[in-house]
Amino acid sequence: MWRSIASNALTLIAVVLFLGAGLVLWGERSYRAAGALDRPVCVSVPRGDTLRALSTRLEDDGVISSGLIMRLAAEYGGMAGDLKAGNFLIEPGASIADVLGKVTGDGISDCGTVVTLRIGVNAARVDVLQFSSETGAMEVSAEIDLAAETRPAIYEEAVSDPVTEYNVITAEGATSWQVAQALGGFDVLTGAIEETPAEGSLAPGGYTVRRGDDRADLIAEMQARQAEILAEAWAARAPGLPLETQDEALILASIIEKETGVGAERRRVASVFVNRLERGMRLQTDPTVIYGVTEGRGVFGRGLRQSELREATPWNTYVIDGLPPTPIANPGRAAIEAAVTPASTDDLFFVADGTGGHAFAETLAEHNRNVARWREIEAERAAEED
Repeated sequence: MWRSIASNALTLIAVVLFLGAGLVLWGERSYRAAGALDRPVCVSVPRGDTLRALSTRLEDDGVISSGLIMRLAAEYGGMAGDLKAGNFLIEPGASIADVLGKVTGDGISDCGTVVTLRIGVNAARVDVLQFSSETGAMEVSAEIDLAAETRPAIYEEAVSDPVTEYNVITAEGATSWQVAQALGGFDVLTGAIEETPAEGSLAPGGYTVRRGDDRADLIAEMQARQAEILAEAWAARAPGLPLETQDEALILASIIEKETGVGAERRRVASVFVNRLERGMRLQTDPTVIYGVTEGRGVFGRGLRQSELREATPWNTYVIDGLPPTPIANPGRAAIEAAVTPASTDDLFFVADGTGGHAFAETLAEHNRNVARWREIEAERAAEED
């Protein structure tokens, strides 16, 4: 009898092991197999979400075939605690393995809803970008004037969604007053900016923020980034520059930033100003005159008058010698690097050439010819507009 019981027990164990192996094999194949999803889907993972809740939603929505397999794989692979908050694009045919890898990966969102404050040199606006399942890409759903008294419903819906993400992007050449004003009008942030940050101290670029972040903390982050950029550039500066301090380099960089938006000519523009400083010539640059009139508050919006070119302000480089006392905008990294590593030229003048760039000259006679050509281009354009 005992021999029969042992035989039956061994048979049962063998069957259980066989079924277990088969179940593991089936689970592995299901985990790796292409899914049935036939369109791109944006999966939102709120902060504090659990793997069980997420896997259940994904199974119910048809994104994956089995929430249980996803949970078991996460436990077995040590990923159960790696769930990231964000919005993640799941491609058609994605396997459970693909989906699990996406929501436990680097945490970089690539879909969903993104609200972005864009601070330009002329205006600030808020963009609402949303994922389109039809195109499988992010599309602008609304562009909102920051000065508008009311916000459209699409904006209110976006900021009430807990998985909406937020960015702030500042353009090179915006002034600190413009940045502070725009941040003050961006109602997803909190706290007050007690005083306008020092001109030039804010690094342009993109910043990721969260709803409820303090404006002062964001300003501090911008200033820390700019200080790091400036220090790195100053450490790699060319020898013999007529600049004694990092502050002077930042001032020159801000002038370069306002004079040209053409990356390829920044270092040549820098060389003109460096050559003028070395020769004791006044810089005679219009953006400094404009800053002397506005002090960075708002957009100038018209041409300069002769009286303004002659008006004595601390920034008017037609009147003062050398550099103005402060920057006239917030320069980007490229302008800062150009200021401390200018091109080697004998240029002393430049003027617009009609293509968006500038014509450079070593002599006043050559410069006067370039100016005359620019006046012809202006006249031709005016005639075409009439």
